[in-house]
Amino acid sequence: MMNSCRKRRIVSFDLDQTLLDHATYTIPDSALAALERLREDSYVILATGRDMDNYYSREYKEVVKPDAIIHLNGTKITVDGELIYEHTMDKELLKRLFAFADERGYSIGATIDDEDYYLHPEVVSQSDVVRWGTCGRKFKDPWQLVDGQIRTLAYIGEEKGVKDIEKNFPELKLPMFAGKTGADVVEIIASKANGLVRLCEYYQIPLSETIAFGDSMNDYEILKEAGIGIAMGNAVEALKEAADYVTADIGEDGIWKACMELGLFTNYK
Repeated sequence: MMNSCRKRRIVSFDLDQTLLDHATYTIPDSALAALERLREDSYVILATGRDMDNYYSREYKEVVKPDAIIHLNGTKITVDGELIYEHTMDKELLKRLFAFADERGYSIGATIDDEDYYLHPEVVSQSDVVRWGTCGRKFKDPWQLVDGQIRTLAYIGEEKGVKDIEKNFPELKLPMFAGKTGADVVEIIASKANGLVRLCEYYQIPLSETIAFGDSMNDYEILKEAGIGIAMGNAVEALKEAADYVTADIGEDGIWKACMELGLFTNYK
């Protein structure tokens, strides 16, 4: 059951390059301070393309301590760690997509628990080495995913592959990561915005009393749907154009500055 102590609004944050600075792979102290102030009267939630229960994301979940999480672009929602909604991809669609990607040499897959299932894993390994200097993933047979319960996938590669997949699979959308190193692979019907609507119903809070922060195109729908949509200064230009407010870069205290400018803190001294 929902906690009887209701708060006044929902404030949603993307993780990567919104809260989590990829220059340091840490969350700035000013952002953490902002989260603590917001908790006084707001539900703080994460809305991300990641599954925050996976091994490479759990540490950030423990730092943020969100009240709820919209995982995997709205296809999985948890409140206080309890699953309240999930949507899985059509198995026939998965089979067609995997056959297409395998033939074209595209790296598509997912991380489940502590293991990685990717077509053409060498592409993922190379990407990891460029980013972190090493790759410690435990790759497994990606074809196991076809018969599994898959919510979303990830594509690792260049933008031309994104366009090719979207052209051949109109039932999918592939919003690119901010760093242009890949994209989420999501069914058209799924979005972070849909997840926000579900949490509004859960917490009995009107959509007008929601605020969403983001930086990349998988944040587009939620920034448009929320009462106030805030783009980071480092966000892609199309997202800035869609936002109600553009704050400073992640590395320049963008979260804290937006909260101050918009008067989001209770009894700030």
